[in-house]
Amino acid sequence: MPLSVALRLGLAALHTALYAALFLFTYAQLWLLLRYRERRLGYRPLGLFLCLLWAALRTTLFSGYLRPGPGPGPGPAARWMLCCLPVCLLFACLCLLTLYFAEVIFKVKCAAEFNKYKVLMYLGSIFTSLLFLVVNVTCAMLIYGDIPENQLRWTVFAQALANDTLFILCAISLACCMCKLAKMSSANVYLESKGTSVCQAILVGSVAALLYSSRACYNLVAVVMSPDNIPSPFNYGWDNPSDKIHGEEISGEEFVVFGVVLFLWELVPTTFVVLFFRARRLSQNLTPGGMINSHSYSSRAYFFDNPRRYDSDDDLSRLGGRDGGSLAAPPCSGWYGSLTGSDGYPAAPHLSGPTIDNAPLLFTSGDLESSNRHGLYSAPQN
Repeated sequence: MPLSVALRLGLAALHTALYAALFLFTYAQLWLLLRYRERRLGYRPLGLFLCLLWAALRTTLFSGYLRPGPGPGPGPAARWMLCCLPVCLLFACLCLLTLYFAEVIFKVKCAAEFNKYKVLMYLGSIFTSLLFLVVNVTCAMLIYGDIPENQLRWTVFAQALANDTLFILCAISLACCMCKLAKMSSANVYLESKGTSVCQAILVGSVAALLYSSRACYNLVAVVMSPDNIPSPFNYGWDNPSDKIHGEEISGEEFVVFGVVLFLWELVPTTFVVLFFRARRLSQNLTPGGMINSHSYSSRAYFFDNPRRYDSDDDLSRLGGRDGGSLAAPPCSGWYGSLTGSDGYPAAPHLSGPTIDNAPLLFTSGDLESSNRHGLYSAPQN
Protein backbone atom coordinates (compact mmCIF):
# COMPACT_ATOMS: atom_id res chain seq x y z
CA MET A 1 0.00 0.00 0.00
CA PRO A 2 1.59 3.32 -1.03
CA LEU A 3 2.15 5.91 1.65
CA SER A 4 1.15 9.50 1.04
CA VAL A 5 3.90 12.07 1.01
CA ALA A 6 2.39 14.10 3.83
CA LEU A 7 1.96 11.06 6.09
CA ARG A 8 5.46 9.79 5.38
CA LEU A 9 6.97 13.20 6.12
CA GLY A 10 4.93 13.46 9.31
CA LEU A 11 6.08 10.06 10.57
CA ALA A 12 9.68 10.81 9.61
CA ALA A 13 9.54 14.17 11.42
CA LEU A 14 8.03 12.51 14.51
CA HIS A 15 10.73 9.85 14.70
CA THR A 16 13.47 12.38 14.00
CA ALA A 17 12.21 14.61 16.82
CA LEU A 18 12.08 11.69 19.29
CA TYR A 19 15.62 10.52 18.59
CA ALA A 20 16.95 14.08 18.49
CA ALA A 21 15.35 14.82 21.88
CA LEU A 22 17.04 11.75 23.37
CA PHE A 23 20.33 12.85 21.80
CA LEU A 24 20.12 16.31 23.36
CA PHE A 25 19.12 14.94 26.77
CA THR A 26 22.02 12.47 26.75
CA TYR A 27 24.43 15.17 25.62
CA ALA A 28 23.32 17.36 28.52
CA GLN A 29 23.86 14.49 30.97
CA LEU A 30 27.42 14.04 29.74
CA TRP A 31 28.12 17.72 30.34
CA LEU A 32 26.68 17.41 33.84
CA LEU A 33 29.01 14.50 34.52
CA LEU A 34 31.95 16.68 33.56
CA ARG A 35 30.67 19.40 35.86
CA TYR A 36 30.27 16.95 38.75
CA ARG A 37 33.80 15.64 38.09
CA GLU A 38 32.62 12.11 37.43
CA ARG A 39 35.22 9.49 36.63
CA ARG A 40 35.82 9.53 32.85
CA LEU A 41 35.90 5.74 32.38
CA GLY A 42 33.05 4.96 34.76
CA TYR A 43 29.83 3.17 33.95
CA ARG A 44 27.78 6.33 33.61
CA PRO A 45 30.01 8.13 31.06
CA LEU A 46 30.47 4.99 28.98
CA GLY A 47 26.78 4.09 29.03
CA LEU A 48 25.68 7.62 28.16
CA PHE A 49 28.28 7.88 25.39
CA LEU A 50 27.05 4.65 23.76
CA CYS A 51 23.46 5.90 23.94
CA LEU A 52 24.55 9.26 22.51
CA LEU A 53 26.12 7.63 19.45
CA TRP A 54 23.06 5.43 18.97
CA ALA A 55 20.68 8.40 19.12
CA ALA A 56 22.84 10.36 16.68
CA LEU A 57 22.82 7.54 14.12
CA ARG A 58 19.06 6.97 14.40
CA THR A 59 18.41 10.69 14.07
CA THR A 60 20.52 10.79 10.92
CA LEU A 61 18.69 7.75 9.53
CA PHE A 62 15.19 9.22 9.87
CA SER A 63 16.27 12.68 8.79
CA GLY A 64 16.99 11.14 5.39
CA TYR A 65 13.23 10.66 4.89
CA LEU A 66 12.50 14.37 5.36
CA ARG A 67 12.19 15.01 1.64
CA PRO A 68 9.21 14.65 -0.68
CA GLY A 69 10.68 12.13 -3.12
CA PRO A 70 13.28 9.34 -3.22
CA GLY A 71 16.90 10.34 -3.49
CA PRO A 72 20.20 8.64 -4.09
CA GLY A 73 20.91 5.86 -1.64
CA PRO A 74 23.95 5.88 0.64
CA GLY A 75 27.03 3.80 -0.05
CA PRO A 76 27.72 0.45 1.63
CA ALA A 77 29.81 1.96 4.44
CA ALA A 78 27.26 4.67 5.26
CA ARG A 79 24.45 2.15 4.98
CA TRP A 80 26.14 -0.16 7.48
CA MET A 81 26.80 2.70 9.90
CA LEU A 82 23.20 3.91 9.78
CA CYS A 83 21.48 0.54 10.21
CA CYS A 84 23.89 -2.04 11.59
CA LEU A 85 26.26 -0.06 13.82
CA PRO A 86 23.41 1.12 16.14
CA VAL A 87 22.65 -2.52 16.91
CA CYS A 88 26.28 -3.08 17.91
CA LEU A 89 26.03 -0.07 20.20
CA LEU A 90 22.86 -1.47 21.77
CA PHE A 91 24.55 -4.79 22.44
CA ALA A 92 27.57 -3.06 23.98
CA CYS A 93 25.19 -1.07 26.20
CA LEU A 94 23.44 -4.29 27.26
CA CYS A 95 26.79 -5.87 28.15
CA LEU A 96 27.75 -2.76 30.13
CA LEU A 97 24.49 -2.86 32.07
CA THR A 98 24.96 -6.56 32.87
CA LEU A 99 28.54 -5.94 33.99
CA TYR A 100 27.41 -3.07 36.23
CA PHE A 101 24.82 -5.15 38.08
CA ALA A 102 27.21 -8.09 38.38
CA GLU A 103 29.75 -5.78 39.98
CA VAL A 104 27.11 -4.48 42.41
CA ILE A 105 26.30 -8.04 43.48
CA PHE A 106 29.95 -8.92 44.00
CA LYS A 107 30.71 -5.76 45.97
CA VAL A 108 27.72 -6.15 48.24
CA LYS A 109 28.21 -9.85 48.82
CA CYS A 110 31.97 -9.98 49.13
CA ALA A 111 34.30 -7.27 47.89
CA ALA A 112 37.35 -9.54 48.07
CA GLU A 113 35.81 -11.94 45.55
CA PHE A 114 35.17 -9.09 43.14
CA ASN A 115 38.82 -8.07 43.26
CA LYS A 116 39.74 -11.60 42.18
CA TYR A 117 37.39 -11.79 39.21
CA LYS A 118 36.99 -8.18 38.08
CA VAL A 119 39.65 -8.48 35.36
CA LEU A 120 37.96 -11.57 33.93
CA MET A 121 34.58 -9.85 34.04
CA TYR A 122 35.88 -6.77 32.24
CA LEU A 123 37.70 -8.80 29.59
CA GLY A 124 34.68 -11.05 29.06
CA SER A 125 32.37 -8.10 28.49
CA ILE A 126 34.81 -6.42 26.08
CA PHE A 127 35.43 -9.67 24.19
CA THR A 128 31.69 -10.33 23.80
CA SER A 129 31.07 -6.85 22.43
CA LEU A 130 33.99 -7.14 20.00
CA LEU A 131 32.77 -10.57 18.87
CA PHE A 132 29.36 -9.10 18.06
CA LEU A 133 31.02 -6.28 16.10
CA VAL A 134 33.33 -8.61 14.15
CA VAL A 135 30.46 -10.91 13.19
CA ASN A 136 28.42 -8.01 11.83
CA VAL A 137 31.33 -6.45 9.95
CA THR A 138 32.27 -9.78 8.36
CA CYS A 139 28.71 -10.58 7.30
CA ALA A 140 28.24 -7.07 5.91
CA MET A 141 31.38 -7.40 3.79
CA LEU A 142 30.09 -10.69 2.40
CA ILE A 143 26.60 -9.37 1.73
CA TYR A 144 27.74 -6.20 0.00
CA GLY A 145 30.15 -8.22 -2.15
CA ASP A 146 29.44 -10.29 -5.22
CA ILE A 147 28.20 -13.63 -3.86
CA PRO A 148 25.54 -16.00 -5.24
CA GLU A 149 21.93 -15.63 -4.18
CA ASN A 150 21.81 -18.82 -2.09
CA GLN A 151 24.97 -17.90 -0.20
CA LEU A 152 23.58 -14.44 0.38
CA ARG A 153 20.50 -15.83 2.11
CA TRP A 154 22.56 -18.15 4.30
CA THR A 155 24.84 -15.25 5.24
CA VAL A 156 21.84 -13.17 6.32
CA PHE A 157 20.54 -16.12 8.35
CA ALA A 158 23.94 -16.74 9.98
CA GLN A 159 24.24 -13.09 10.95
CA ALA A 160 20.75 -13.02 12.44
CA LEU A 161 21.40 -16.27 14.32
CA ALA A 162 24.67 -15.01 15.81
CA ASN A 163 23.23 -11.62 16.77
CA ASP A 164 20.08 -13.01 18.32
CA THR A 165 21.90 -15.73 20.23
CA LEU A 166 24.28 -13.22 21.81
CA PHE A 167 21.41 -10.90 22.67
CA ILE A 168 19.40 -13.70 24.32
CA LEU A 169 22.38 -14.98 26.33
CA CYS A 170 23.23 -11.50 27.56
CA ALA A 171 19.59 -10.84 28.42
CA ILE A 172 19.44 -14.08 30.40
CA SER A 173 22.56 -13.07 32.32
CA LEU A 174 20.99 -9.70 33.10
CA ALA A 175 17.79 -11.39 34.28
CA CYS A 176 19.81 -13.65 36.60
CA CYS A 177 21.50 -10.58 38.05
CA MET A 178 18.09 -9.01 38.67
CA CYS A 179 16.86 -12.11 40.51
CA LYS A 180 20.01 -12.18 42.64
CA LEU A 181 19.80 -8.45 43.34
CA ALA A 182 16.17 -8.67 44.44
CA LYS A 183 17.10 -11.18 47.17
CA MET A 184 19.90 -9.04 48.64
CA SER A 185 18.46 -6.57 51.12
CA SER A 186 21.85 -4.96 51.73
CA ALA A 187 22.21 -4.02 48.04
CA ASN A 188 19.93 -1.04 48.54
CA VAL A 189 22.57 0.66 50.72
CA TYR A 190 25.16 0.51 47.96
CA LEU A 191 22.76 1.58 45.21
CA GLU A 192 21.42 4.48 47.27
CA SER A 193 24.98 5.74 47.66
CA LYS A 194 25.11 5.86 43.84
CA GLY A 195 21.88 7.85 43.61
CA THR A 196 19.53 5.01 42.72
CA SER A 197 17.70 2.15 44.44
CA VAL A 198 17.06 -1.56 44.09
CA CYS A 199 13.58 -0.95 42.66
CA GLN A 200 14.91 1.33 39.94
CA ALA A 201 17.72 -1.10 39.11
CA ILE A 202 15.33 -4.05 38.86
CA LEU A 203 12.93 -2.02 36.69
CA VAL A 204 15.63 -0.95 34.23
CA GLY A 205 17.25 -4.38 34.08
CA SER A 206 13.95 -6.19 33.64
CA VAL A 207 12.77 -3.86 30.87
CA ALA A 208 16.08 -4.17 29.01
CA ALA A 209 16.22 -7.96 29.32
CA LEU A 210 12.59 -8.43 28.27
CA LEU A 211 12.63 -6.07 25.29
CA TYR A 212 15.99 -7.13 23.89
CA SER A 213 15.24 -10.85 24.22
CA SER A 214 11.79 -10.48 22.63
CA ARG A 215 13.32 -8.40 19.83
CA ALA A 216 15.87 -11.12 19.17
CA CYS A 217 13.19 -13.83 19.04
CA TYR A 218 11.04 -11.72 16.71
CA ASN A 219 13.99 -11.00 14.46
CA LEU A 220 15.01 -14.66 14.23
CA VAL A 221 11.47 -15.87 13.48
CA ALA A 222 11.01 -13.22 10.80
CA VAL A 223 14.25 -14.20 9.07
CA VAL A 224 13.41 -17.91 9.16
CA MET A 225 9.87 -17.39 7.84
CA SER A 226 10.86 -14.91 5.13
CA PRO A 227 10.61 -15.92 1.46
CA ASP A 228 13.56 -17.10 -0.59
CA ASN A 229 14.50 -13.62 -1.71
CA ILE A 230 16.22 -11.19 0.65
CA PRO A 231 13.72 -9.96 3.26
CA SER A 232 13.11 -6.27 3.63
CA PRO A 233 14.88 -4.76 6.64
CA PHE A 234 11.69 -2.93 7.58
CA ASN A 235 9.99 -6.24 8.36
CA TYR A 236 12.31 -7.44 11.08
CA GLY A 237 14.55 -4.64 12.10
CA TRP A 238 18.26 -4.56 12.53
CA ASP A 239 20.07 -6.51 9.80
CA ASN A 240 21.46 -5.50 6.42
CA PRO A 241 19.49 -2.59 4.99
CA SER A 242 18.64 -2.82 1.33
CA ASP A 243 18.62 -0.04 -1.24
CA LYS A 244 15.05 0.79 -0.22
CA ILE A 245 16.39 2.80 2.69
CA HIS A 246 16.71 5.98 0.61
CA GLY A 247 16.68 4.93 -3.00
CA GLU A 248 13.21 3.77 -3.93
CA GLU A 249 9.71 4.20 -2.64
CA ILE A 250 8.77 1.93 0.22
CA SER A 251 5.28 0.82 1.09
CA GLY A 252 3.37 2.38 3.93
CA GLU A 253 3.20 -0.90 5.83
CA GLU A 254 6.96 -1.38 5.71
CA PHE A 255 7.68 2.15 6.90
CA VAL A 256 5.18 1.97 9.77
CA VAL A 257 6.45 -1.45 10.93
CA PHE A 258 10.02 -0.22 10.75
CA GLY A 259 9.21 2.79 12.92
CA VAL A 260 7.28 0.73 15.46
CA VAL A 261 10.08 -1.84 15.73
CA LEU A 262 12.72 0.80 16.37
CA PHE A 263 10.52 2.71 18.81
CA LEU A 264 9.44 -0.27 20.92
CA TRP A 265 12.60 -2.37 20.90
CA GLU A 266 15.29 0.29 20.68
CA LEU A 267 14.10 3.73 21.80
CA VAL A 268 12.23 2.54 24.92
CA PRO A 269 15.04 0.43 26.47
CA THR A 270 17.67 3.02 25.52
CA THR A 271 15.63 5.72 27.25
CA PHE A 272 15.49 3.61 30.40
CA VAL A 273 19.26 3.13 30.29
CA VAL A 274 19.87 6.86 29.84
CA LEU A 275 17.62 7.68 32.79
CA PHE A 276 19.38 5.08 34.91
CA PHE A 277 22.87 6.40 34.09
CA ARG A 278 21.88 10.07 34.21
CA ALA A 279 24.06 12.51 36.11
CA ARG A 280 23.35 12.83 39.83
CA ARG A 281 24.90 15.06 42.46
CA LEU A 282 25.46 12.71 45.39
CA SER A 283 24.79 14.24 48.80
CA GLN A 284 26.52 11.51 50.79
CA ASN A 285 30.20 11.36 51.70
CA LEU A 286 31.69 7.93 51.25
CA THR A 287 34.85 6.68 52.93
CA PRO A 288 36.75 3.44 52.34
CA GLY A 289 35.64 2.16 55.72
CA GLY A 290 31.94 2.60 55.14
CA MET A 291 29.14 5.01 54.42
CA ILE A 292 29.22 8.09 56.64
CA ASN A 293 26.48 10.66 57.00
CA SER A 294 27.28 14.08 55.58
CA HIS A 295 27.16 15.78 59.02
CA SER A 296 29.80 13.54 60.59
CA TYR A 297 33.40 12.63 59.91
CA SER A 298 33.87 10.13 62.71
CA SER A 299 34.84 6.53 62.08
CA ARG A 300 32.46 5.19 64.73
CA ALA A 301 29.70 2.78 63.68
CA TYR A 302 26.27 4.30 64.03
CA PHE A 303 23.23 2.52 65.37
CA PHE A 304 21.24 2.84 62.17
CA ASP A 305 24.19 1.52 60.15
CA ASN A 306 24.08 -1.71 62.15
CA PRO A 307 22.33 -4.36 59.99
CA ARG A 308 21.27 -6.30 63.15
CA ARG A 309 19.78 -3.31 64.94
CA TYR A 310 16.35 -4.95 65.13
CA ASP A 311 17.56 -8.24 66.64
CA SER A 312 16.40 -9.06 70.14
CA ASP A 313 18.59 -9.88 73.13
CA ASP A 314 17.84 -13.57 72.67
CA ASP A 315 19.11 -13.46 69.09
CA LEU A 316 22.31 -11.70 70.11
CA SER A 317 22.88 -14.13 73.00
CA ARG A 318 22.28 -17.10 70.74
CA LEU A 319 24.68 -15.79 68.12
CA GLY A 320 27.31 -14.96 70.72
CA GLY A 321 27.02 -18.32 72.47
CA ARG A 322 27.23 -20.24 69.24
CA ASP A 323 30.51 -18.57 68.32
CA GLY A 324 32.05 -18.88 71.79
CA GLY A 325 31.03 -15.57 73.31
CA SER A 326 31.69 -13.33 70.32
CA LEU A 327 30.82 -13.30 66.69
CA ALA A 328 33.68 -14.63 64.63
CA ALA A 329 34.91 -12.51 61.76
CA PRO A 330 34.02 -13.93 58.35
CA PRO A 331 36.65 -14.16 55.66
CA CYS A 332 35.43 -11.19 53.62
CA SER A 333 33.75 -7.87 54.21
CA GLY A 334 30.97 -6.14 52.41
CA TRP A 335 30.98 -2.77 50.69
CA TYR A 336 30.04 -0.54 53.59
CA GLY A 337 32.52 -1.88 56.10
CA SER A 338 30.44 -4.30 58.18
CA LEU A 339 31.40 -7.92 58.42
CA THR A 340 29.67 -10.29 56.06
CA GLY A 341 29.26 -14.02 56.21
CA SER A 342 29.33 -16.64 53.52
CA ASP A 343 25.73 -15.97 52.59
CA GLY A 344 26.45 -12.36 51.77
CA TYR A 345 24.50 -10.81 54.69
CA PRO A 346 26.20 -8.52 57.16
CA ALA A 347 26.95 -9.74 60.67
CA ALA A 348 26.96 -7.76 63.88
CA PRO A 349 30.20 -6.34 65.26
CA HIS A 350 32.08 -8.00 68.10
CA LEU A 351 30.26 -7.94 71.41
CA SER A 352 33.44 -8.13 73.49
CA GLY A 353 36.90 -6.64 73.37
CA PRO A 354 38.58 -3.42 74.31
CA THR A 355 37.55 -1.52 71.17
CA ILE A 356 34.60 0.72 71.88
CA ASP A 357 34.63 2.81 68.71
CA ASN A 358 33.18 -0.03 66.67
CA ALA A 359 30.07 -0.31 68.87
CA PRO A 360 26.90 1.56 67.91
CA LEU A 361 26.43 4.85 69.66
CA LEU A 362 23.30 3.83 71.57
CA PHE A 363 25.08 1.13 73.54
CA THR A 364 28.64 0.06 74.35
CA SER A 365 30.26 -3.31 74.15
CA GLY A 366 30.96 -3.34 77.88
CA ASP A 367 27.29 -2.93 78.70
CA LEU A 368 26.31 -5.86 76.54
CA GLU A 369 28.93 -8.12 78.04
CA SER A 370 28.46 -7.24 81.71
CA SER A 371 24.69 -7.22 82.06
CA ASN A 372 21.55 -8.39 80.29
CA ARG A 373 19.28 -6.07 82.26
CA HIS A 374 19.14 -3.51 79.47
CA GLY A 375 17.52 -3.98 76.07
CA LEU A 376 19.11 -3.32 72.74
CA TYR A 377 17.75 0.22 72.62
CA SER A 378 18.87 1.23 76.16
CA ALA A 379 21.09 4.25 76.54
CA PRO A 380 24.74 3.60 77.51
CA GLN A 381 25.69 3.82 81.13
CA ASN A 382 28.67 5.74 82.43
